[in-house]
Amino acid sequence: MGKSKYKKLIGNSFIFAVGNLGSKLITIIMVPVYTFTLSTQEYGAVDLVQTTANLLLPIITLSIFDAAFRFALDDGVDSKKVFTNSFFVTIVCSALGLLVVPLFKIAVGDLYIFLYIIVVLQSFQSLMSEFARAIGKVKTFAANGIITTLFLTGSNILFLVVFQYGVNGYLWSIIIATVISILFLIFSLRVQMYIDRKLLEWQFIHKLLIYSIPLIPNAFAWWINNASSRYFILYFIGVSANGLYAVANKIPSLLSVLNSIFFQSWQMSAVEEYSSENREAFYSNVFRMYLEMLFLATAAILFIVKPMMSLVVSKQFYVSWKLVPFLLLTVVYSSVSGFLGTNYIAAKKTTGIFVTTVLGAVLNIMFNMIFIPQMGINGAGLSSMLSFLVIFVIRYFDTKKITRIKIDKKNFLMNHLVVGTQIAVMLLISNEVLMLALNCCLLILTIFIDKEVLGYIFKSIITQIKRRIGDYEE
Repeated sequence: MGKSKYKKLIGNSFIFAVGNLGSKLITIIMVPVYTFTLSTQEYGAVDLVQTTANLLLPIITLSIFDAAFRFALDDGVDSKKVFTNSFFVTIVCSALGLLVVPLFKIAVGDLYIFLYIIVVLQSFQSLMSEFARAIGKVKTFAANGIITTLFLTGSNILFLVVFQYGVNGYLWSIIIATVISILFLIFSLRVQMYIDRKLLEWQFIHKLLIYSIPLIPNAFAWWINNASSRYFILYFIGVSANGLYAVANKIPSLLSVLNSIFFQSWQMSAVEEYSSENREAFYSNVFRMYLEMLFLATAAILFIVKPMMSLVVSKQFYVSWKLVPFLLLTVVYSSVSGFLGTNYIAAKKTTGIFVTTVLGAVLNIMFNMIFIPQMGINGAGLSSMLSFLVIFVIRYFDTKKITRIKIDKKNFLMNHLVVGTQIAVMLLISNEVLMLALNCCLLILTIFIDKEVLGYIFKSIITQIKRRIGDYEE
């Protein structure tokens, strides 16, 4: 029984890896297409639309897709009832969103119609994909990620490279890929089976919204921590600088791949094991491996980032490699903050998520106003890193009231020391050969520090592959 929960976590992570790894890597591979077909100003504009869509999605939908995921996980809850009521809320909210469309123009100018269409489509996509994950349709969830990315990539090549439609082509690609995703989820899940008007119940909708509404300011605050820097860059420096910042953010998304693969399965395990007597040991063991995995991946990305950027982006974007180190640490701290945040979700104490994230958002705004004028674009990365570090520290101590998660302090400090040295070497040593040699030594040192998790991951992957091959042969 004890090992089964680890096997389930690893098994789900493997499935999510299949769905996410290829799709995210394709997104990275597409960076040269974006940087060679769009100017820094154009790329900054489309990034602004995507960033604003991420902000509006939980606001317009009242974050109902989060409630659908959490309530559908509960034993004894009718999944049809959860989906029917969540679907109804999504329809009503999308219609009401038309009333505020003119306000979208303030944020993104003439691209505001694209923004509204993208937000509405992603509302239904998020609801169905999160519901699929909650009811155990993890293969459908993973397949959806692959299909969406393939269509996004194909339409990007068609509209940007072949027809050279620029910004409009990029945004049409998002719309087409999202529509295909929705159609796939409708047919795969047989959505009509989960919709029953007789199950519409205002009291249940109220229950869903009591859970989801506190997550709206949390999502807004989380967005401030992740994305508000772009608006400060836009104000203090300009739209071209925002294009550089957007490209630099693509590299840490390699680390975000690992985080999303793990986090999607961890949310399910955290809720399922919340009532277990051994949950503290389980949470602590998983957290230790998770943290080591993040630092190991960070060290590897820092080692390859500069030579990689010289190959995959045009000359006007190359300088963006200098922005990557702080953004990588931002992903590390946001990832571990999210891990600790699952304690609040499992306990249905979403107020804790809200309070800690809002505090981080306030600090992020203050740091941006201080550091960007002084340090330029790098000040944005530093601001995000510091704000997420604060969230992580506060949540670590606050969630002890729910579940006591232990940290291997020695390993934690050693990883910070090595990665911090890597960043210093990258930014301070101009000799390319010396920099690569030192970074190689530091990467080897990180592998030694985190050899336990590396061995465990390797063993788990081999086990999963053998199991899949065995299932196939049968």
